[in-house]
Amino acid sequence: MAHVFVYGTLKRGQPNHKVLLDDANGCATFQGQGHTVEPYPLVIAGEHNIPYLLNLPGHGHRVAGEIYTVDERMLRFLDEFEDCPIMYQRTSVRTAVLEWEGAPHAPQGPPAAEQTLQCFVYSTATYPPEWVHLQYHHNYDSLGKHGLRYNPRENR
Repeated sequence: MAHVFVYGTLKRGQPNHKVLLDDANGCATFQGQGHTVEPYPLVIAGEHNIPYLLNLPGHGHRVAGEIYTVDERMLRFLDEFEDCPIMYQRTSVRTAVLEWEGAPHAPQGPPAAEQTLQCFVYSTATYPPEWVHLQYHHNYDSLGKHGLRYNPRENR
């Protein structure tokens, strides 16, 4: 099992969350809420208003998201779903645990508020240079005040 940090359309209540619930893709279990320890630029870009975590640690905000444990099959599915390594690259990011719900896989040690966890994340280092000048977000919502509605895959 691996930990994956999701910050965009895969979060609960977002358009692509259903793929994490589909057993045909593998197993994904929600573990809790967190944010990146380091700041990163989270931008909404492209013709379909897709959220991207730019692999520029030290810039932007500490990005809020959700932590899941996933099996190998789900990890392979997510690699394909996220068009890894073309559109996104699966990298490792240090995540601060804010709230932990998944007792079977809960990190041992101090209370959740003081814990950090190494998680896989789908970020990108392959983006147009102008993206670094877009608005940086700390928490993504496809229906957020930013007004940049996500265009789901099935509508493209």
